[in-house]
Amino acid sequence: MKKFLVSIGVALMSTGSAMAESAAPTAAAGGASIAELLPTLGLMVVMIAVFYFLLIRPQKKKDKQVKDMLAALKNGDRVCTIGGIYGTISNIRDDTITPSVGPQKVPMMFARWAIRSVEDAPLENDSEPLV
Repeated sequence: MKKFLVSIGVALMSTGSAMAESAAPTAAAGGASIAELLPTLGLMVVMIAVFYFLLIRPQKKKDKQVKDMLAALKNGDRVCTIGGIYGTISNIRDDTITPSVGPQKVPMMFARWAIRSVEDAPLENDSEPLV
């Protein structure tokens, strides 16, 4: 997706520079009129709108979802950290969370921002090993 946007940007830039080169003799002769600048200005507005709707807006939406998820954490939630550690939250303070990890319920302390997701699935390996 990013390669596509970059290629569009390069194509638009080359089109704009070609238009500027063709308008250069006119500018030297008597100045560029507004009518000659409108296509370039319109192209810039379209480019900004495309970047907003394809890049900026979805990222803001994702950031809001993550912020809401972190604000809704509570004791007993099963979480996964950005390091891949799964645990059940046993204590929450302002910016720190203490999940209990493993069958021995070992407490580990993490920053709130280090929580990647809240897992909906129950524990699968609570039973004793079958060996």
